[in-house]
Amino acid sequence: FQYLKRFDSGCNLDTFCYEAYSVEGSPAECLQQFLLHCGIMDPSWSELRNFACFLNVQLRDCEASVFCNPDFVQDTLQGF
Repeated sequence: FQYLKRFDSGCNLDTFCYEAYSVEGSPAECLQQFLLHCGIMDPSWSELRNFACFLNVQLRDCEASVFCNPDFVQDTLQGF
């Protein structure tokens, strides 16, 4: 949710890192973001859950990757 919210606001996601147990927004805002970004017109709860789990795994891997670390790559992969 935090990544999607910042993406919609036009924030630079390269420098953002999720902090465990940090809470932003309401459950309604979270659901709205998932509905906007999941890519299915009328998703079921299981489809929303699968989308959220998939996105979570991908973003966790991205944060852990040295190739996505802005301190390591600096500006060599700008926009990647």
